[in-house]
Amino acid sequence: MGHDFAYPPVDFETHPDRYKHWKLSVDGPVATLVMAVAEDGGMWPGRYELKLNSYDLGVDIELADAVQRLRFEHPEVRVVQITGGLDAKIFCAGANIRMLSMAPHAFKVNFCKFTNETRTSIEDATDHSGQHYVAALNGTASGGGYELALACEKIWLIDDGNAAVSLPEVPLLGVLPGTGGLTRITDKRRIRRDMADVFCTKAEGFRARDALKHDFIDAAWPRSQWEEGTARAAVDLAAEITDTLPLKKDGPGVALPALERDDTDDGWSYRFVDVVLDHDNGDRVATVTIKGPPSDGADADPVRGADTWCLRAFRELDDALLRLRVNHLGVGLILLRAEGDRDAILAHEAAMLRGADDDWFWREVQLFVARTLRRVDNTSKTFFAIIDEGSAFVGTLLELALAADRQYMFLDDDGENSVLLSEANEGVFPMASGISRLEARFPGDRDAIEAVVEVEGEIDAETCEELGLVTLSLDDIDWEDEVRIAIEERVSLSPDALTGMEQNLRFGGGETCETKIYGRLSAWQNWIFQRPNAVGDRGALSMFGHPERPIFDFNRT
Repeated sequence: MGHDFAYPPVDFETHPDRYKHWKLSVDGPVATLVMAVAEDGGMWPGRYELKLNSYDLGVDIELADAVQRLRFEHPEVRVVQITGGLDAKIFCAGANIRMLSMAPHAFKVNFCKFTNETRTSIEDATDHSGQHYVAALNGTASGGGYELALACEKIWLIDDGNAAVSLPEVPLLGVLPGTGGLTRITDKRRIRRDMADVFCTKAEGFRARDALKHDFIDAAWPRSQWEEGTARAAVDLAAEITDTLPLKKDGPGVALPALERDDTDDGWSYRFVDVVLDHDNGDRVATVTIKGPPSDGADADPVRGADTWCLRAFRELDDALLRLRVNHLGVGLILLRAEGDRDAILAHEAAMLRGADDDWFWREVQLFVARTLRRVDNTSKTFFAIIDEGSAFVGTLLELALAADRQYMFLDDDGENSVLLSEANEGVFPMASGISRLEARFPGDRDAIEAVVEVEGEIDAETCEELGLVTLSLDDIDWEDEVRIAIEERVSLSPDALTGMEQNLRFGGGETCETKIYGRLSAWQNWIFQRPNAVGDRGALSMFGHPERPIFDFNRT
């Protein structure tokens, strides 16, 4: 079995017209996503088959696209029902084991991270967008298939004497559920620890009766009543949601066009985002520059649509982050820059936030920006914000700088290089922990936060350092050398150690289900996925599907 082959670059953009594995239909307030994975439609043709509705990254890219499109293109939808499209009495067998066993370690981890982000986006849609997801399991849901169900608000299982839910990773593969399963059954579904222990070591899982008894599912119908029962329950749930929506959500929706991306000799560019790889540093450093809206005053009253600056720019940033994660593993440090007309940025932001109070579209834009910033938080690369002359780190773009691991600011003689806070920096775009980035920056120090918030107008470099808003402010004598040394030092350190360190430091304060999922993911998969009991020549993952049993080292470590 081959390992660590050079996989081709991954494209994260798609459209329902190009889906291979999902069928999306909308009937008034109820949408249906049918999972019918094409066996021969894997991302690496000829290397594995996607049997039993098992999935790879390509399947999840389509799911993420559907979740995003439903929020923007179908605001009338209240309930999204996810069900299986195979006749093999299976809903989903989880992540494809052949793909996992042959994939490079970094791909495994990035794959699991992306699937986690897709599932938290499902929960975000339920919590904030009035689109409640229901898993209608018309067959067995095992491993990642059940983890997809756990991301939904409700889980319905067909009671045909055969269908079951299970998390068989420990007994069958010698690894752990990689998409938040352990955390969601305890923190979200509040299942008792002893029953969770039984469930996670019972490869066949629980059929409908026991699953319902112990709260692993919410409802079950026999096969003869399945279609009628789930359809009626979905319509009833949609009516209940409509009656309680705080913000009216009717059409028309806003279509999301493909992003325009131009590849260059040293990176790629979109309309508002540029990515440049530093060849002099062995492509281990990338500069990502986000540009503000046009400065002709148009965005003081921005056009409501997919090309409005904030949505377009952050869709581009989101795509750039994903491409850097998966296609450019050698990039360890990302330098963040911001350019543009500061007044235009703030005017656009103000219009967006005003609109978010009573217009579902602007509310969705705000929520999307928050998710993209959380994508930065959860990316296992170092981020330095470079705040030099002419930079535009104000309001929403200042959140990007605050998300960075360090901020270097140029101290000019006349004090014109500055940052500017706005309402956007006071919790409008919360982290996964639910707190603002200022609260994360000054943990438990309300005085420091208030000192920053109380400053009116622009804040120069010297004051930024005094307030703790930047790591260092440097004058023209030290600027070039200090920044260069900081970059060289960072890329010389162990990327494994840096990933663990950054993940710990970024998520301070109280934990949520989401932060636990991501924090544990980093620890679990950067350890268990490399242990011989899982991926050794006779490990459980390597031996899956073979007649021989795996061989374990039974020493506990």
